[in-house]
Amino acid sequence: MTDFILSGPAAAAHVVLLAHGAGAPVTSGWMETMAEKLGEAGLAVARFNFSYMAARVETGSRRPPPRAEALVPEYEAAVATLGGRLAKGQTLLIGGKSMGGRVASLAAQDLYERGRIGGLVCLGYPFHPRGAPQSLRTAHLMRLSCPTLIVQGARDPFGTREEVAGYGLPAGLRVVWAPDGDHDLKPRRGSGATAAGNMRAAAEAVAAFAAGLPSAR
Repeated sequence: MTDFILSGPAAAAHVVLLAHGAGAPVTSGWMETMAEKLGEAGLAVARFNFSYMAARVETGSRRPPPRAEALVPEYEAAVATLGGRLAKGQTLLIGGKSMGGRVASLAAQDLYERGRIGGLVCLGYPFHPRGAPQSLRTAHLMRLSCPTLIVQGARDPFGTREEVAGYGLPAGLRVVWAPDGDHDLKPRRGSGATAAGNMRAAAEAVAAFAAGLPSAR
């Protein structure tokens, strides 16, 4: 059974399920801060580790993550478990940081069509591997009718603003840009933006996206 870390207002209208990136668990500083900011924006948050990461945390092993596609069943199992705990009227959104958001995006359309989720939120989507902009991970995004929000750093090495502008993403997929942000939404010193400000704005964008969704499916 999936173990969740729960935070934010439990009675919130929207619950956001988040998985971690490839290299750090859901208790990383970044994930803790994002969960805090989402809670301040009025969202309930549930975080979980994929089994490979749970084993890494428990044993200290450095086993690399499986392919994203192989993690989809684990994400779907987490949705099934958490979905059974939702109060009447609550809407579930799924997503995650980097790889976690990518895995959620692979599961999202089927879950949406079955009425299990109301939307998808990706925090720093890895549009391509680092240093390989020709190897796009966008084919399934083009087919999404599930409401989707991607919050992306403007200079993210896994998909910059200039690169993403040329992908022809569907109109229903909204991208919000963190000014001068990297893959952690962190700007450079002297850019005029701050990491705290970008994280807060990201959480507020997720809350606004959630508020604009249809009522619980």
